[in-house]
Amino acid sequence: MLLKTLALFFLNLFLLNLAASASEDGFIYNGFAGANLKLDGVASITSNGLLKLTNSTKQIIGHAFHPSPLKFQNSSDGKIFSFSTTYVFAIIPLYATVGGHGLAFLISPTTDLSNALSSSYLGILNRNNNGNRTNHIFAVELDTVNSPEFDEIDDNHVGIDINSLISNNSHTAGYYADDTGLFNNLTLISGKAMQVWVDYDGENMQVNVTLSPLGIPKPSKPLLSSPVNLSTVLLETMYVGFSSSTGAVVAAHYVLGWSFKMNGIAQEFDYSKLPSLPRVRPKGRSKALDISLPLASSAFVLVIVAAVFFFVMRRIKFAELLEDWEVEYGPQRFLYKDLFRATNGFKDKELLGIGGFGRVYKGVLPTSKMEIAVKRVSHESRQGMKEFVAEIMSLGRLRHRNLVQLLGYCRRKGELLLVYDFMPNGSLDKYLYDSSKPTLDWDRRFLIIKGVASGLLYLHEEWEQVVIHRDIKASNILLDSEMNGRLSDFGLARLYDHGTDPQTTHVVGTMGYLAPELARTGKATTLTDVFAFGAFILEVACGRRPVEQRAPEHLILVDWVVENWHKGSILNTLDSRLGQVYMVNEAEMVLNLGLLCSHPLPSARPSMRQVIQYLDGDVRLPELSPTYMSFSVLALLQHEDFDDRVISYHSSV
Repeated sequence: MLLKTLALFFLNLFLLNLAASASEDGFIYNGFAGANLKLDGVASITSNGLLKLTNSTKQIIGHAFHPSPLKFQNSSDGKIFSFSTTYVFAIIPLYATVGGHGLAFLISPTTDLSNALSSSYLGILNRNNNGNRTNHIFAVELDTVNSPEFDEIDDNHVGIDINSLISNNSHTAGYYADDTGLFNNLTLISGKAMQVWVDYDGENMQVNVTLSPLGIPKPSKPLLSSPVNLSTVLLETMYVGFSSSTGAVVAAHYVLGWSFKMNGIAQEFDYSKLPSLPRVRPKGRSKALDISLPLASSAFVLVIVAAVFFFVMRRIKFAELLEDWEVEYGPQRFLYKDLFRATNGFKDKELLGIGGFGRVYKGVLPTSKMEIAVKRVSHESRQGMKEFVAEIMSLGRLRHRNLVQLLGYCRRKGELLLVYDFMPNGSLDKYLYDSSKPTLDWDRRFLIIKGVASGLLYLHEEWEQVVIHRDIKASNILLDSEMNGRLSDFGLARLYDHGTDPQTTHVVGTMGYLAPELARTGKATTLTDVFAFGAFILEVACGRRPVEQRAPEHLILVDWVVENWHKGSILNTLDSRLGQVYMVNEAEMVLNLGLLCSHPLPSARPSMRQVIQYLDGDVRLPELSPTYMSFSVLALLQHEDFDDRVISYHSSV
């Protein structure tokens, strides 16, 4: 009996030592076997003592908190105590090159985060409360997806978050080596264990965040060092823990050990006690099993036939095309049945609009409740499909606040389905021409013009490849929840290249926005985009379409603005709904810039970088030549090899 009692005593002692040693102002977990943590979502503790926040499932959340709140505030003077924490983590993605979305060390007034969203919100906040001072949230995020709505620097960074997922300060993941002082990059989704230190100096109100590979001593120079006053953020007692989430791309997020100390330095780990990470194995491919069952009776045959009929009809309804080369795009591929359900079966009541590339439907993903827009693009030809999908997925890596984010795709016979972020305020043309919509004031129009210019500069010069938009117009500018202009349909004109007969010539674009040289060469360039952007500027400023039917002939907007420019009455072309509420110099500059961008000679047009400089006021807009342009001057340009189609471009449709 005595031996049994002693055995139980030592067993309990061993388990407690493995799990944690704790006091009122600190604790340490050398692995989590037997740990008393408050878990929710999919968070769990594995058999070998790993804290597993998420698994390889889309759109999920995991939380883990120390069970008791800690006192962070001095009752007498309201100052926040200094604190120190360190933890060892690892992120193991399903696919080697993409992760989603990351994890965060979190200080929260509550452990109930049931209203939080997954994906870019990391299971901490949601669209409605992001940025609210009443959140009382402090977090250090390890983010593996570049989310444009949060102005993030890249898809592999560490950030300090105060009440918002828009970081106060952030830095690409890595560390400064003590021996050389040089910065060394770390890949958060490498699957390797790394250690983080978060230290807050309550006296100097300074947060330091340090990162290094496991086994390297804490670098003396922190990765992030920011002045942060937490006295208005943290309450007297708060919970500490971790939050993690996945989105359309998945990864497993682990914590191997965790140490915390109030008013002191967090205790170092006994690395020999930290649990081992699971071995990463390639995801296995599922194989259909052919099962043959003996039929015992005619009744059983009828049941089987009915079941097969139901199954076949369901397969036909949700049939997709999936070839071996698409495996690498797995994380960006949506199931058709999910998109079908999200859009209520692509019902007309969910239809957002019809454009040159197909119909667009609003949807809400059934699991994450994320709002999306689904574009159904007809594409009968298989020629070039592999190259086109590769290009679409490449465009999905574009990240800019003035581009509509492409989230992924699905492929069926005869069509592609492209999934985008939903833009709640629809397209810009509705606000220019629909009398039921409120009139946009000048300041908003100017901001939209600048935003579209910034997005177009990114496509032309700032991404790793040059992307030609080829169809810039008001109906392709979508407005987000804050009425910021975002370019949509960038790069999609190439769909026609892949699907058309190579023997035919097909100029993609919209009448009124097409540069004259396109009729001769059929070749789109950055300068043909600039021409269309000029027509777009005039459209926004004047509230008129580039080509309008006015008996007995068409009105060409550029011609009309040029005519008024010659008369010295260019401001008379501004949208009459603006009244007199606009900045005269700014309006004149915008109208003149629209004419400069719409110059019939490509060499006379500015680049988008110059356009940004003009709009920002960094460079003065050059004076237009006195000969610019009643467009009959085009007849003088025959030496430029402009053919009759170009010469007649501005006098006929």
